[in-house]
Amino acid sequence: MTITATYATLPDLRGRDLGWSDWLEITQDRVNLFADAVDDHQWIHTDPERATAESPFGAPIAHGFLSLSLATRFWTELLDVDGVTTKVNYGLDKVRFISPVTVGARVRMNAVIAEVAEIPGGYQLTVDQTIEVEGGAKPAVVARGLYRFYA
Repeated sequence: MTITATYATLPDLRGRDLGWSDWLEITQDRVNLFADAVDDHQWIHTDPERATAESPFGAPIAHGFLSLSLATRFWTELLDVDGVTTKVNYGLDKVRFISPVTVGARVRMNAVIAEVAEIPGGYQLTVDQTIEVEGGAKPAVVARGLYRFYA
């Protein structure tokens, strides 16, 4: 469920758990498209037969950066801010790829607003993001995202 805030109420989000995004299945097509986009065709990602037979994961896996990049999609499911002129993905702090995401797995993200800081012309939200694999013992990705909103 998307939480809607206004520019004026952004400081009130400090400490707020935004909940979980919807689940998204990681398909081989998505992995292959990402491989083409970043020119990383390592067999553990793009050769299902070999990955199943030879990799320690028993299946092809998504690129770590593919899993991380889904934070943008999931973030927009969790928070919408009205009354702003510009929304910027400003960057990331302390990214870790904890466990692999195999093709066919479903992932989702939780987000907690750790900090809200006033910046020239707007606010910066520091967000603790956890991308989990359905049924997984450990998260796939943990990262601290930085998002800016300008009035």
